[in-house]
Amino acid sequence: MQIYTRTGDKGYTKIIGGIQLAKDSQRIKAYGTIDELNSFVGYAITLIRNNDSLKKELTQIQQYLFDCGNDLATPTGKGTYRVTSTLTEWIEKCIDSHAGVPQEVESFILPGGSQAASILHICRTIARRAEREIVTFQWTNDMNEEVLIFVNRLSDYFFSVARVVNVHEGIEDVLYERSGKVFHTDLKKEDL
Repeated sequence: MQIYTRTGDKGYTKIIGGIQLAKDSQRIKAYGTIDELNSFVGYAITLIRNNDSLKKELTQIQQYLFDCGNDLATPTGKGTYRVTSTLTEWIEKCIDSHAGVPQEVESFILPGGSQAASILHICRTIARRAEREIVTFQWTNDMNEEVLIFVNRLSDYFFSVARVVNVHEGIEDVLYERSGKVFHTDLKKEDL
């Protein structure tokens, strides 16, 4: 199998449908950041101990991240989108299932704790960057809007899971000392 093609040597790449774009185009930045996030999720999986169900969940997220990248690389009318509202519903259920594990907090916490939780916090910030890249891309391009919704939920997911991992490893979250109330423990899903 030939790995290198030399087609990118001049700073261009081809996307789905054969369209050639500059490697620094907003579309490429958006799905490139998703690819970076996927790699960090893979790293996080290697650090999680004694929690096969969480590893399986994160592996499923990796599959969905490939779907997000596919949809971002697919110009309107050049293929079939894979990300649907079903993915967002799935990730919301995952977040809800983890909500009762760590103690509720109303203030910001410092990213960190165990190695796995620290990497999951990095995943959270990369997901936020991916979201910003996607928003910039969507201002001037048609795209599958479900990708942005799913990626928006991802950062909440990684925050929740990082806290769960710390609980399982017996590590307490460190609260940001000068934080006011930022999380609404009285707000329920039904209120949204």
